[in-house]
Amino acid sequence: MQDLNFPKFNYRFKSTENKVSIFDIIRKKFVVLQPEEWVRQHCIHYLISKKNYPKSLINVEKELTINGLKKRYDIVIFNPNGSIFLIVECKAPKITINQNTFDQIARYNLKLNATYLMVTNGLNHYYCQMDLEEKKYSFLKDIPTYKPK
Repeated sequence: MQDLNFPKFNYRFKSTENKVSIFDIIRKKFVVLQPEEWVRQHCIHYLISKKNYPKSLINVEKELTINGLKKRYDIVIFNPNGSIFLIVECKAPKITINQNTFDQIARYNLKLNATYLMVTNGLNHYYCQMDLEEKKYSFLKDIPTYKPK
């Protein structure tokens, strides 16, 4: 897998039936290593190791229904009160992040009402802070580091 624009982390791998899997510390299982999964695992480790988000507040690859369609978000970080702090949309490194990517995470956020959004292909990262009352957003240089309340 290619190097990504994240700090280096240690991962656990295993190989079975000619497929390489990577251990997901949130789902507590090995998942097949695809390019998007490589990005997702880097992002999870970044959020925990560098941004100090507790594993207990992180949820990975869960289904949600939007306009009758079943979708899956990549990563969600909850606030301790159960509301959603951050949604992360991960793409494979070869996928260019464009308006469609932002439209996708915006559709998810209509249902989830997160305060922050992050879109990454592992090489480029984009961060937004939502103003849900004004229905607008502003781009940020980074997402905030976790601060327990």
